[in-house]
Amino acid sequence: MYFFNKIIWITGASSGIGKALAIALSKQQCKLILSSRNKTSLELVKQACDHPEHIKIIPLDLENYMSLALVAAEAIKAFGKIDILINNGGISQRSLAAETNIHVDKRIMDINYLGTVALTKAILPHFIEKQEGQFVTTTSIVGKIGTPLRSGYAASKHALHGFFDSLRAENHQNNIVVTLLCPGFINTNISKNALIGNGAPQGKMDVATSNGMSPERCAKLILKAIKNKKEEVCIAGAKEKLGVYVKRFFPKLLSVLIRKLRVT
Repeated sequence: MYFFNKIIWITGASSGIGKALAIALSKQQCKLILSSRNKTSLELVKQACDHPEHIKIIPLDLENYMSLALVAAEAIKAFGKIDILINNGGISQRSLAAETNIHVDKRIMDINYLGTVALTKAILPHFIEKQEGQFVTTTSIVGKIGTPLRSGYAASKHALHGFFDSLRAENHQNNIVVTLLCPGFINTNISKNALIGNGAPQGKMDVATSNGMSPERCAKLILKAIKNKKEEVCIAGAKEKLGVYVKRFFPKLLSVLIRKLRVT
């Protein structure tokens, strides 16, 4: 009953992992705040959940990170407090570094890193004041291992690890938990929406993504990690997890292996 009566805010809740988390959590007798840019999709997710009367919708755009303090104030006001913030919003990439316009790199960093950090900083004083709270942030296996076609995406996810590891150390005495989630290939629309070198969406599903873990299975493992207050967890297949360990203990070997890949 870890989630019973908790107020949980999920970004990126209109599809994929965020949608699966919303549906799974709605069965746990908690109250939810769902956010993304697409209000219409959020309404559909709300109706797919148990107890939609316990769900508030607050649209936001992580790219417009200077506005997120106001959005956070609205979210706190919705139910009077926030217990868990699940930073799940973001965008991916499918392009070689040499073929990627710098404005695409900036957009990825603005959404994935600065948007997430701005929202976290907006909620942090609330958690400090009540001396408890949990930040849950979806990074990626690519936040641990840089792979081809994802240079900007990998950079943004690596940055999240640096920020949240520091945040955890700074706020241990405030009873604030930081959980980092590192999914591998999950069968969502992330590859369809991924940006190519000129900033346009790729518009197609990667084979590896389509063969990935279901969002529902991913959500189940995420809830287990949140409940157990894990600091970091890899939610991925055996090969992806193995890559993380090879990177740690045999980094040169991984470099040789990874440059032979075209991860699609």
